[in-house]
Parts: sequence; structure tokens; C-alpha cells
Amino acid sequence: MLRTLPQTRSSTLTQRLIAIAIFTVLTIIGARIRLEFTPGVPFTMQTFVVLLAGLVLGWRDGFLSQTAYLGLIALNLPVDANGLGVAAFAGPTAGFLISFPFAAAGAGFLAERGGQSIWLRWAAGVIVSLPLLLVGVAWLSNSLDMQFAVAWGRWGQPFIVIEIAKALLAALVAEGGRAALQRFGNVGQGQ
Repeated sequence: MLRTLPQTRSSTLTQRLIAIAIFTVLTIIGARIRLEFTPGVPFTMQTFVVLLAGLVLGWRDGFLSQTAYLGLIALNLPVDANGLGVAAFAGPTAGFLISFPFAAAGAGFLAERGGQSIWLRWAAGVIVSLPLLLVGVAWLSNSLDMQFAVAWGRWGQPFIVIEIAKALLAALVAEGGRAALQRFGNVGQGQ
């Protein structure tokens, strides 16, 4: 079984909340790592962090880390990729944002039920990246009053290879991220 941060009796609520907060902050940082790959939709490292949150924290806490990120945006903090705050939920990229908690949960769910192979972690990341792209592009096409096929050609298709690469990167670092958080959680416990 792939390992995510264990949800055991030895994991205190405080440790889980700290891990969730870490991934919320990492998502904010991922939003700041951006490249204008196509007009209107920046290439960021957010989806990498979203996948990593699920692979490291598991489905529940991965979902919560991304829900907390959306909560910060709802509080009008400019933590989204375009620095819009709550206005991001009315913008053309809102579909991507809204998909984040579900993508993290999906990656975590598959990781918790898969094998130990890095390739299965990668497959989990790729599997959840496709619906994330589909929902994001569907929202984008609707908000710009554009046919889905045109929007997909402009903002979906060019990102497929990038998302596959991000899923591979997340699969490669997930075990190290999980181990680092476990060590962090054991600090001060004599371990």
C-alpha cells in the first residue's frame, strides 16, 4: 500500500493541523511560481502541490489543506495566482481553483489504496489531473463564452504534458515529504 501521512492515534490533532497548514502555505507559494505559458491561464506549481498534498496527507487532510486555501481566498486574501482574492471565484480560472480540494482528495484516496510503486503514485496524479483540467477548462470556456473545443485547444491540451510531468514530480517527492512531516511531528517527543 502506498503510504500517506498516517492517521493514527499517535498523530495528534495539532500535528494534523500543522501538516494541513503547511500544505495550504505551499499552495500559496505554488501560486507565486508562475510562467505566462498561455494568455489568461498562468502555468503555476499549484497543481503539483495539490497532488502532493493528497499523496502525502491522504484524502481527508489533502482535501482540508486545499479547502483551507480556498477559504483564504474567500476571505479576500490575494493568495491566488492572479492576486485577486475573492474575485478569483468569479474569474475564468475559478474552475481550476474549485477542483483543487477534490484533486487532492482523489490523489490521496488512490494513494491510500494503491501499491508501493512510484508508478502507481504517478498514475494517481495523472488520473486526478485530467478531471481538474476538464473542470477548469469547462469553467473557462463558459466564462469567456467560448466553445469548449476551442478552450480545450488553447488551455487544456497545452497543459497535459506539463500536468503529467507535475504528477511525476509529486510521485517522486511524496515519500520524502511524508517522511519529513513525520519527523517534524515527532520533534519534542523523544523520537
